[in-house]
Amino acid sequence: MPLKNKKKKKIKSSKNKSSLTKLASITTSTLSSAYSKYKKNLEKKKIKEIKLKKLEEKNEILKEQKELKILKEKLQKENDKLNLKDKELKIKEESLKIENKRLVKKDEDLGQIDKDLRVKEKELKLKEEQQNRKELDLKVREEEQKNKELKERRKKEKFLKEIKDQEDQKKEIENIKLKEWEQKFEQEQKLKLQEELIREQKFKEKELSTKEGYDDQDSGVSTSTLENFKIDKTSQN
Repeated sequence: MPLKNKKKKKIKSSKNKSSLTKLASITTSTLSSAYSKYKKNLEKKKIKEIKLKKLEEKNEILKEQKELKILKEKLQKENDKLNLKDKELKIKEESLKIENKRLVKKDEDLGQIDKDLRVKEKELKLKEEQQNRKELDLKVREEEQKNKELKERRKKEKFLKEIKDQEDQKKEIENIKLKEWEQKFEQEQKLKLQEELIREQKFKEKELSTKEGYDDQDSGVSTSTLENFKIDKTSQN
Protein backbone atom coordinates (compact mmCIF):
# COMPACT_ATOMS: atom_id res chain seq x y z
CA MET A 1 0.00 0.00 0.00
CA PRO A 2 2.65 2.61 0.80
CA LEU A 3 4.44 1.95 -2.51
CA LYS A 4 1.30 2.41 -4.52
CA ASN A 5 0.57 5.72 -2.77
CA LYS A 6 4.11 6.96 -3.48
CA LYS A 7 3.75 6.08 -7.18
CA LYS A 8 0.42 7.85 -7.37
CA LYS A 9 1.87 10.93 -5.72
CA LYS A 10 4.82 10.97 -8.14
CA ILE A 11 2.49 10.65 -11.14
CA LYS A 12 0.27 13.47 -9.83
CA SER A 13 3.24 15.78 -9.13
CA SER A 14 4.67 15.19 -12.59
CA LYS A 15 1.28 15.96 -14.13
CA ASN A 16 1.00 19.11 -12.07
CA LYS A 17 4.43 20.30 -13.16
CA SER A 18 3.64 19.76 -16.82
CA SER A 19 0.33 21.62 -16.53
CA LEU A 20 2.02 24.51 -14.71
CA THR A 21 4.65 24.69 -17.42
CA LYS A 22 1.96 24.83 -20.12
CA LEU A 23 0.03 27.45 -18.17
CA ALA A 24 3.14 29.56 -17.69
CA SER A 25 3.94 29.44 -21.40
CA ILE A 26 0.30 30.37 -22.33
CA THR A 27 0.20 33.20 -19.77
CA THR A 28 3.51 34.64 -21.02
CA SER A 29 2.38 34.64 -24.66
CA THR A 30 -1.02 36.14 -23.71
CA LEU A 31 0.56 38.87 -21.63
CA SER A 32 2.97 39.67 -24.42
CA SER A 33 0.14 39.88 -26.94
CA ALA A 34 -2.01 41.98 -24.60
CA TYR A 35 0.87 44.37 -23.88
CA SER A 36 1.57 44.83 -27.58
CA LYS A 37 -2.12 45.52 -28.22
CA TYR A 38 -2.20 47.96 -25.30
CA LYS A 39 0.80 49.82 -26.75
CA LYS A 40 -0.81 49.97 -30.20
CA ASN A 41 -4.10 51.24 -28.71
CA LEU A 42 -2.20 53.79 -26.64
CA GLU A 43 -0.41 55.05 -29.75
CA LYS A 44 -3.71 55.22 -31.66
CA LYS A 45 -5.27 57.13 -28.82
CA LYS A 46 -2.35 59.60 -28.73
CA ILE A 47 -2.57 60.07 -32.51
CA LYS A 48 -6.34 60.62 -32.25
CA GLU A 49 -5.86 63.14 -29.43
CA ILE A 50 -3.20 64.98 -31.47
CA LYS A 51 -5.55 65.09 -34.49
CA LEU A 52 -8.41 66.33 -32.34
CA LYS A 53 -6.19 68.98 -30.78
CA LYS A 54 -5.05 70.15 -34.22
CA LEU A 55 -8.66 70.20 -35.42
CA GLU A 56 -9.68 72.23 -32.36
CA GLU A 57 -6.79 74.62 -32.94
CA LYS A 58 -7.81 74.95 -36.57
CA ASN A 59 -11.45 75.58 -35.60
CA GLU A 60 -10.28 78.11 -33.01
CA ILE A 61 -8.21 79.89 -35.64
CA LEU A 62 -11.16 79.92 -38.05
CA LYS A 63 -13.41 81.22 -35.29
CA GLU A 64 -10.92 83.98 -34.45
CA GLN A 65 -10.61 84.88 -38.13
CA LYS A 66 -14.38 85.02 -38.43
CA GLU A 67 -14.65 87.19 -35.31
CA LEU A 68 -11.91 89.47 -36.66
CA LYS A 69 -13.81 89.80 -39.92
CA ILE A 70 -17.02 90.66 -38.07
CA LEU A 71 -15.11 93.14 -35.91
CA LYS A 72 -13.62 94.79 -39.00
CA GLU A 73 -17.06 95.05 -40.57
CA LYS A 74 -18.41 96.61 -37.36
CA LEU A 75 -15.51 99.07 -37.27
CA GLN A 76 -16.14 99.97 -40.88
CA LYS A 77 -19.84 100.51 -40.13
CA GLU A 78 -18.95 102.66 -37.13
CA ASN A 79 -16.57 104.71 -39.27
CA ASP A 80 -19.28 105.13 -41.88
CA LYS A 81 -21.69 106.24 -39.16
CA LEU A 82 -19.16 108.69 -37.78
CA ASN A 83 -18.54 110.13 -41.23
CA LEU A 84 -22.29 110.42 -41.73
CA LYS A 85 -22.65 112.12 -38.34
CA ASP A 86 -19.89 114.55 -39.24
CA LYS A 87 -21.77 115.47 -42.38
CA GLU A 88 -25.01 115.78 -40.42
CA LEU A 89 -23.27 117.96 -37.81
CA LYS A 90 -21.99 120.26 -40.51
CA ILE A 91 -25.48 120.52 -41.96
CA LYS A 92 -26.87 121.16 -38.48
CA GLU A 93 -24.28 123.87 -37.85
CA GLU A 94 -25.36 125.61 -41.03
CA SER A 95 -28.97 125.20 -40.01
CA LEU A 96 -28.20 126.60 -36.54
CA LYS A 97 -26.56 129.66 -38.05
CA ILE A 98 -29.63 130.28 -40.17
CA GLU A 99 -31.86 129.58 -37.14
CA ASN A 100 -29.86 132.05 -35.00
CA LYS A 101 -30.35 134.77 -37.57
CA ARG A 102 -34.04 133.96 -37.70
CA LEU A 103 -34.29 134.02 -33.86
CA VAL A 104 -32.57 137.40 -33.67
CA LYS A 105 -35.09 138.76 -36.16
CA LYS A 106 -37.87 137.06 -34.21
CA ASP A 107 -36.66 138.67 -30.94
CA GLU A 108 -36.87 142.06 -32.57
CA ASP A 109 -40.37 141.29 -33.80
CA LEU A 110 -41.35 139.94 -30.37
CA GLY A 111 -40.15 143.18 -28.74
CA GLN A 112 -42.55 145.12 -30.93
CA ILE A 113 -45.29 142.60 -30.31
CA ASP A 114 -44.68 142.89 -26.55
CA LYS A 115 -45.22 146.64 -26.72
CA ASP A 116 -48.43 146.13 -28.66
CA LEU A 117 -49.56 143.47 -26.15
CA ARG A 118 -49.08 145.81 -23.21
CA VAL A 119 -51.33 148.35 -24.85
CA LYS A 120 -53.90 145.66 -25.59
CA GLU A 121 -53.65 144.31 -22.02
CA LYS A 122 -54.57 147.71 -20.65
CA GLU A 123 -57.53 147.89 -23.01
CA LEU A 124 -58.57 144.32 -22.08
CA LYS A 125 -58.27 145.10 -18.37
CA LEU A 126 -60.66 148.04 -18.76
CA LYS A 127 -63.07 145.88 -20.76
CA GLU A 128 -62.78 143.07 -18.16
CA GLU A 129 -63.66 145.47 -15.34
CA GLN A 130 -66.69 146.66 -17.29
CA GLN A 131 -67.66 143.05 -18.01
CA ASN A 132 -67.29 142.12 -14.32
CA ARG A 133 -69.60 144.96 -13.34
CA LYS A 134 -72.15 143.80 -15.92
CA GLU A 135 -71.88 140.18 -14.73
CA LEU A 136 -72.35 141.28 -11.12
CA ASP A 137 -75.49 143.23 -12.08
CA LEU A 138 -76.71 140.23 -14.05
CA LYS A 139 -76.11 137.88 -11.10
CA VAL A 140 -78.09 140.18 -8.81
CA ARG A 141 -80.96 140.24 -11.30
CA GLU A 142 -80.80 136.47 -11.77
CA GLU A 143 -80.89 135.95 -8.00
CA GLU A 144 -83.90 138.24 -7.71
CA GLN A 145 -85.59 136.40 -10.58
CA LYS A 146 -84.84 133.00 -8.98
CA ASN A 147 -86.31 134.14 -5.65
CA LYS A 148 -89.39 135.43 -7.44
CA GLU A 149 -89.81 132.20 -9.39
CA LEU A 150 -89.29 130.17 -6.22
CA LYS A 151 -92.05 132.08 -4.42
CA GLU A 152 -94.40 131.66 -7.38
CA ARG A 153 -93.59 127.97 -7.63
CA ARG A 154 -94.23 127.41 -3.93
CA LYS A 155 -97.49 129.31 -4.19
CA LYS A 156 -98.48 127.25 -7.21
CA GLU A 157 -97.51 123.99 -5.50
CA LYS A 158 -99.57 124.94 -2.45
CA PHE A 159 -102.56 125.75 -4.66
CA LEU A 160 -102.20 122.46 -6.57
CA LYS A 161 -101.89 120.53 -3.31
CA GLU A 162 -105.12 122.10 -2.01
CA ILE A 163 -106.89 121.19 -5.27
CA LYS A 164 -105.52 117.63 -5.07
CA ASP A 165 -106.64 117.29 -1.46
CA GLN A 166 -110.11 118.47 -2.43
CA GLU A 167 -110.23 116.02 -5.34
CA ASP A 168 -109.04 113.18 -3.09
CA GLN A 169 -111.75 114.01 -0.55
CA LYS A 170 -114.33 114.15 -3.32
CA LYS A 171 -113.17 110.78 -4.69
CA GLU A 172 -113.30 109.28 -1.22
CA ILE A 173 -116.90 110.52 -0.71
CA GLU A 174 -117.87 109.16 -4.15
CA ASN A 175 -116.29 105.80 -3.33
CA ILE A 176 -118.22 105.65 -0.04
CA LYS A 177 -121.46 106.49 -1.85
CA LEU A 178 -120.71 103.92 -4.52
CA LYS A 179 -120.09 101.22 -1.91
CA GLU A 180 -123.34 102.16 -0.11
CA TRP A 181 -125.25 102.00 -3.40
CA GLU A 182 -123.68 98.62 -4.25
CA GLN A 183 -124.61 97.23 -0.84
CA LYS A 184 -128.16 98.57 -1.20
CA PHE A 185 -128.42 97.12 -4.71
CA GLU A 186 -127.23 93.71 -3.50
CA GLN A 187 -129.77 93.73 -0.68
CA GLU A 188 -132.56 94.64 -3.11
CA GLN A 189 -131.49 91.86 -5.46
CA LYS A 190 -131.43 89.36 -2.60
CA LEU A 191 -134.93 90.43 -1.53
CA LYS A 192 -136.20 90.11 -5.10
CA LEU A 193 -134.62 86.68 -5.38
CA GLN A 194 -136.18 85.56 -2.09
CA GLU A 195 -139.60 86.84 -3.17
CA GLU A 196 -139.23 85.03 -6.49
CA LEU A 197 -138.29 81.80 -4.71
CA ILE A 198 -141.26 82.14 -2.35
CA ARG A 199 -143.62 82.68 -5.32
CA GLU A 200 -142.18 79.64 -7.10
CA GLN A 201 -142.51 77.57 -3.94
CA LYS A 202 -146.12 78.56 -3.46
CA PHE A 203 -146.88 77.85 -7.09
CA LYS A 204 -145.24 74.42 -6.87
CA GLU A 205 -147.10 73.61 -3.66
CA LYS A 206 -150.39 74.66 -5.25
CA GLU A 207 -149.63 72.62 -8.35
CA LEU A 208 -148.62 69.64 -6.21
CA SER A 209 -151.81 69.79 -4.15
CA THR A 210 -153.89 69.87 -7.33
CA LYS A 211 -151.98 66.89 -8.70
CA GLU A 212 -152.46 64.98 -5.46
CA GLY A 213 -156.24 65.36 -5.77
CA TYR A 214 -156.21 63.89 -9.26
CA ASP A 215 -153.94 61.02 -8.24
CA ASP A 216 -156.27 60.02 -5.33
CA GLN A 217 -159.27 59.68 -7.69
CA ASP A 218 -157.57 57.91 -10.64
CA SER A 219 -154.80 55.64 -9.33
CA GLY A 220 -155.54 55.28 -5.61
CA VAL A 221 -152.09 56.24 -4.48
CA SER A 222 -151.81 56.28 -0.68
CA THR A 223 -151.70 59.57 1.25
CA SER A 224 -148.41 58.66 2.94
CA THR A 225 -146.65 58.29 -0.42
CA LEU A 226 -147.89 61.71 -1.52
CA GLU A 227 -146.71 63.24 1.72
CA ASN A 228 -143.25 61.71 1.26
CA PHE A 229 -143.12 63.04 -2.27
CA LYS A 230 -144.12 66.52 -1.02
CA ILE A 231 -141.36 66.43 1.60
CA ASP A 232 -138.70 65.38 -1.01
CA LYS A 233 -139.82 68.09 -3.41
CA THR A 234 -139.66 70.75 -0.72
CA SER A 235 -136.16 69.71 0.34
CA GLN A 236 -134.97 69.92 -3.26
CA ASN A 237 -136.33 73.45 -3.59
